[in-house]
Amino acid sequence: MFAKDAKPVIDWTTITLMTIFHVLAAYALTMFTMSALISFLVMYAVSVLGITMGFHRLHCHRSFKAPVWLGRVLAFMGTLALQGSIKEWVALHRMHHIGSDTPDDPHNASRGFMHSHLYWMFVKDTKFDDLKLQNRFSRDIISDPFLRFISEPIVMIGLQVVLGLLLWALFGVEAMMWGIWLRLVAVYHVTWLVNSASHMFGYRNFILKDDRATNCWWVGLLAFGEGWHNNHHAVADSARHGLKWWEFDITWQFIKIFRVLGVVTDVKVAQLPEAEITSEPKVADRQVIRSASMRA
Repeated sequence: MFAKDAKPVIDWTTITLMTIFHVLAAYALTMFTMSALISFLVMYAVSVLGITMGFHRLHCHRSFKAPVWLGRVLAFMGTLALQGSIKEWVALHRMHHIGSDTPDDPHNASRGFMHSHLYWMFVKDTKFDDLKLQNRFSRDIISDPFLRFISEPIVMIGLQVVLGLLLWALFGVEAMMWGIWLRLVAVYHVTWLVNSASHMFGYRNFILKDDRATNCWWVGLLAFGEGWHNNHHAVADSARHGLKWWEFDITWQFIKIFRVLGVVTDVKVAQLPEAEITSEPKVADRQVIRSASMRA
């Protein structure tokens, strides 16, 4: 499936852009106003929910069914996080699940915290960046004309420009700096922590073969429930990631609201069997867990 003789090369474009983004985010901290803080909080929530509920649980794992309009709204929200196109995001995440913490994982955590958090993006690796391979992993995404459209680089950049100009015009330059640059960098690191911290720190409800995913409570809070990563890797297509009562999952709360309203249907929900609700992790097979614990 993956090229075996791929030779990664340094991606100076990504390194340069990430450096500029971080410098602008740091400068934004010197321009605090209440409208800037509100702009940051609102756009942070919009971006993170677009990634967690839209890119991840709906479009990548199909953990629930949603009308076309909601799927596209969530994809639009996720695109505002500027983490690459939804097509690329979904393809890389599906690769991650297939080869989690092995050389077939784009952000292999067994290579260290900084590699899985950041360094993996600083190289072009044809093993994972091959366009034909990504298209194979994201056929359902590229079959949607709207999702193809918002995957275009000019569209993704244009959305940030339009949003930035709106924030500037309505609330001032401070709101633009906090709502764009500081927000982007904050969402980047929160998302990256799922790849790094949630493969290194925390506890496990399940021990999965060749898989270091953990449940990290503080990543769970910052990333709207994505930090319950061991649960997610055990039952990847569950719309609910927090399985124990204290594993608060903000994204799951939104999905529940939409389910009550009748907007989303066929919601896949994993439940921990009674035998698993202990302080000791259980050695388990993903397919066995999925088959035994899923309910509509």
